[in-house]
Amino acid sequence: MARYSAGMIDSTCPGAGLRIAQEDPNQPEIAALLRAGEAYSAALYPAESNHHLPADAFRAANIRFFVARDGAAAIGTGAVVLNGDWAELKAMWVAPHARGRGVSKALLAALETAARAAGIAWLRLETGIANHEALGLYAASGFLPGAPFGDYRPDPLSVFMHKTLSAVAL
Repeated sequence: MARYSAGMIDSTCPGAGLRIAQEDPNQPEIAALLRAGEAYSAALYPAESNHHLPADAFRAANIRFFVARDGAAAIGTGAVVLNGDWAELKAMWVAPHARGRGVSKALLAALETAARAAGIAWLRLETGIANHEALGLYAASGFLPGAPFGDYRPDPLSVFMHKTLSAVAL
């Protein structure tokens, strides 16, 4: 898989060795991060309100899967699923010990860059109402509340958001 480097991240992040790149999700430490994100969601919401993709799905041609590494250690994941002129953010997760250092912001920036490079007009996402950290990140990054999209149905435990990447109207 081609590697994408988002470059070094500012000094508020852990060490100068932090990098974000496209990687194969089928690595043991990446699978562990994905399982941790799923377990976190499962602790907050019933199964019908969780919308995770299986790890193998992240290898599809229309998905850009990114890993944040602090040196050699994988500390975060994120993916953008390309759907024509829009894309969905999936699998945003930062290991608890690496939080509060800008890793999620850097991952989100890499995902937005990849989406723009693919000609995406806007990004969409679904997250849960109890995931306050994610809701804060997305709102601070310019995402606005929206309606269900794609195969999603209204769910009182879900929050749908979108962000315009170009001048295309929603």
